[in-house]
Amino acid sequence: MAEGKKLAAASGAWIVFEDEAGFSMAPPRARTWGRRGQTPVIRVRGRSRRRTSVAALCCYKPGENSRLIYRPRAHLLLKGARKSFSWKDYRDLLVRAHIQLGGPITVVWDNLNTHLAAGLHQYEAEHDWLTTVRLPPYAPDLNPVEAVWSLVRRTMANTASDTPDDLDRKLRRELGRIQLRSHLINGCLTTTGLTINPPTPP
Repeated sequence: MAEGKKLAAASGAWIVFEDEAGFSMAPPRARTWGRRGQTPVIRVRGRSRRRTSVAALCCYKPGENSRLIYRPRAHLLLKGARKSFSWKDYRDLLVRAHIQLGGPITVVWDNLNTHLAAGLHQYEAEHDWLTTVRLPPYAPDLNPVEAVWSLVRRTMANTASDTPDDLDRKLRRELGRIQLRSHLINGCLTTTGLTINPPTPP
């Protein structure tokens, strides 16, 4: 099975980088222009206990347009409530990517404990279209999805959300904008210094 997966990856699998990030109702702050002596002020509502997590995949394959696939999930920060994605959420996202990309995928992600869950490991062992690779510890600079978060936060800076639905719409709008621009997704890979080379013919 392991050898079969290595062959699938070498014969033209999509290389898929994964990462997740959290967004809250409080807007990220950034420098902006204003009149001398008049600091721009954005008033927001009191602290909200709602938070939205987004898991995203940057997908690359020589000869194909780069793709961005994502899944948001809203959380209510109550005591005992889960505040992140479960291993089943990651499994479902990878299944969705496999269907949309129409081929085997090699997933590159960090050593988050949920990524190491026994359920995910078993699922990978049972499906030869899926291979996972771990990034080195403390190496966010090697993950192009980190640059996606930077793009999203830059466009949302100093923008307050009135409601959780408003935050969700803004996130989907910005991620959808990136989805339609493969050159932005390519640029995110460029920031890592990594390159995706076509497989070497046997």
